[in-house]
Amino acid sequence: MEAISSKKHKGFSLVESMIALVILGFAASAVVVPFSSGSKVRAEGMRRTLAACLASDMIEQALSEDFDDIVSNYNYSESKGQIKNYQGSNFTDSRYSKFSRQVVSQEVYVSQEDGNFDAKFIRITVVVYYDDLEMVTINRLVSE
Repeated sequence: MEAISSKKHKGFSLVESMIALVILGFAASAVVVPFSSGSKVRAEGMRRTLAACLASDMIEQALSEDFDDIVSNYNYSESKGQIKNYQGSNFTDSRYSKFSRQVVSQEVYVSQEDGNFDAKFIRITVVVYYDDLEMVTINRLVSE
């Protein structure tokens, strides 16, 4: 009799193993899910940071122009994957492939005390898109 009872207590049964596997699966999924959503948030943050840099760079390029040339030179769009650097050549890094950018500059007329309207300012607006989704908009008012 003792030989039978000693065999009975060796190891786990199939049912016990399956229950342990299910519990382990739940525990593992509880640990993995936050990491996967965290990587999505991190990627979104990186895209927004890059979009802000692209918009800021465009504003700086416009500000380096003569005041009278800004409106004529900075009204255009760059299509997806055709973002240009300050030298005028396209970015070749794959991180820029889904970005597009639009810049609009227009004169802002301000009423003077004598009733005349003089163009004293230029408003520059840069909008950066990622995969056709607006990521960043920067407006800048420029004076002579």
